[in-house]
Amino acid sequence: MPLADENADNPYLREPPTDFEPIEELSEAEAERQVELLREAVREHDRRYYVENEPLVADRTYDALFARLRELEDAFDLASPDSPTRGVGGEPIEAFETVEHVAPMLSIDQSGEEADVSEFDDRVRREVGEVEYVCEPKFDGVSMEFVYEDGRLERAVTRGDGREGDDVTKNARTIGSVPQRLHGDHPDFLAVRGEVYMPKPAFQAHNRERIERGEEPFANPRNATAGTIRQLDPSVVADRPLEVFYFDVLEASELAESHLEELERFPDWGLRVNDRVEVVDDIDGAIEYRDRLLEARDDLDYEIDGTVIKVDDREAREELGRTARHDRYAFAYKFPARAEVTPIVDVAVQIGRTGRVTPVALLEPVDVGGVTVSRASLHNPEEIAEKNVDVGDTVRVQRAGDVIPYVEEVVENGAENEPGSHYELPDHCPVCGSAIERDGPMAFCTGGLACDAQLRRSIEYYASDDGLDLEGLGEKSVRQLVDAGLLESVADLYELEREALTGLEGWGETSAENLLAEINSSREPPLADFLSALGIPHVGPTTARELAREFGTFEAVREAAEDDPESLEDVDDVGTTVADQIHDFFASEANAAAVDAVLEHVSPRETELESGGDELEGLTFVFTGSLEDLTRSEARETVEAHGGSATGSVSGNTDYLVIGGSPGQTKLDDAETEDVPVLDEAAFRDLLAERGIEPE
Repeated sequence: MPLADENADNPYLREPPTDFEPIEELSEAEAERQVELLREAVREHDRRYYVENEPLVADRTYDALFARLRELEDAFDLASPDSPTRGVGGEPIEAFETVEHVAPMLSIDQSGEEADVSEFDDRVRREVGEVEYVCEPKFDGVSMEFVYEDGRLERAVTRGDGREGDDVTKNARTIGSVPQRLHGDHPDFLAVRGEVYMPKPAFQAHNRERIERGEEPFANPRNATAGTIRQLDPSVVADRPLEVFYFDVLEASELAESHLEELERFPDWGLRVNDRVEVVDDIDGAIEYRDRLLEARDDLDYEIDGTVIKVDDREAREELGRTARHDRYAFAYKFPARAEVTPIVDVAVQIGRTGRVTPVALLEPVDVGGVTVSRASLHNPEEIAEKNVDVGDTVRVQRAGDVIPYVEEVVENGAENEPGSHYELPDHCPVCGSAIERDGPMAFCTGGLACDAQLRRSIEYYASDDGLDLEGLGEKSVRQLVDAGLLESVADLYELEREALTGLEGWGETSAENLLAEINSSREPPLADFLSALGIPHVGPTTARELAREFGTFEAVREAAEDDPESLEDVDDVGTTVADQIHDFFASEANAAAVDAVLEHVSPRETELESGGDELEGLTFVFTGSLEDLTRSEARETVEAHGGSATGSVSGNTDYLVIGGSPGQTKLDDAETEDVPVLDEAAFRDLLAERGIEPE
């Protein structure tokens, strides 16, 4: 396609110069002219790249032009809402405004049965006579409205309820295939419907990164797209690989006579269309198209779940009209769900809290027991070798206990895989670069707390019910604090400041003060709680209590672990394997440094856990909120010293929930659901007094 006439003399289109004159040598008029030319050029390069798939310049040259444009806009204060540079992100959005659509964005009547498709055709021919159909892939993404006025993108709105949706214009501007301005001879007003999606290869790569960072991966590309497009921070959207296909005109100042004519004009305006659109003479041709597309489904780099069949003629479409829910001129012929058998696209390496390496198969999304699955555990290197599992193999996926997906068997080896070959773990951790070492059937990252993946999970565990029970510091908040650079070690918890917390999204004065109060109350934890919180492999709350009973102080436990690990085996619950794990933990230089840093803020106290009686035997307590006269740790010690049990979460086995100031809402809700009695601190003390117990 020839370049637009208005761009023909633009020096930045073909073989553009990238050795620009210094900014300080330009006059304001010269800067304005250069900005104008660069914007035109960048828009044309975007169209050539995203729409025509025929780039004029190399990526490095494009980057130089783009950087120059941004530099000029900043230096001469020439920012513009429709500049291509607006697509790199912006200030976070406080909330999305609800906007009414130009025209209703209705759903499509659909079925997976051929008889229903034929019935649709019978009705169409009965009402408007013989027609041609336009057949398109049914994209499995997020449908949106894009409104252009005088060729400029004015707003982008999610489908919402079909009548109104969320204004996500700032986020949409960051997507490369969304033009800020239309090209060519475009209508003065144009509202188009498009499907935002995440390409499958980009989705798998993004999920791999999330898994290796210790984050929860997305279930499928559609969820990834939906979660991205509604991010409050456009810079997050800009970093994620989204694309758009445009497939319909909602409203325009100039309308074509057929749907196909509209789609043929889209590329001239810079709007990207799918290359698998076809026109057929009758419904048999539409059914044949659907069958061909089903066969090609796995080879496409985007997710589809069927075929959309549309009447081509606009007049006939108007005559057919619409119901309250869907347009009567279109029908979606759905594909059957993929069931249990699917190819492995890639393998990601997940690093656990203790450094355990778990290989995770990234799959083409598949239906397993009514649930869409896009990843499955490969458990460990030994199991991979036994099953000869490799990237590219087609495998059968099952769900253990209807919960955890796993690869059951290889159904067919990948075309490029030799018989008997299997995936091999990398030699080094993808997160921290430390060596990965085998321990029997398992593999472990040797980075310890110096590994970011282990660090994040270590902080989560340190704050969990099995650790120091720091309410308000769960997986989501830990990830946010780590990503913000506020936590680079467990010890950093004790250096958090209120101003830094309140500067983060979702944090107010109250939540910040509550968290800081929780952290401060943990500076003198019972020895058993501290030992458990460190996350030493195989040392949970029970083993930690036995170690505290045996050695009395943290220094004694550490000295035994480093110098006399055999003495650990005298402790109940500690055998040779556990003793070796405790020794290895303290022998690690990285772990030792991390523990020493925590000890600069925390003084574990010796805890007398010898039984003081059985007054509370058979009773289970859960504590939440800030107690005034004693800490939650001291309250748990008292309960356990007198035969009771103290757990971290409310269940049907809980006898009492004891609450202090700012109690956790989840525990309160669980107590109401399970009909568990709730005691304040005074009532708890009264209960103890009735049984002859006086907390120290």
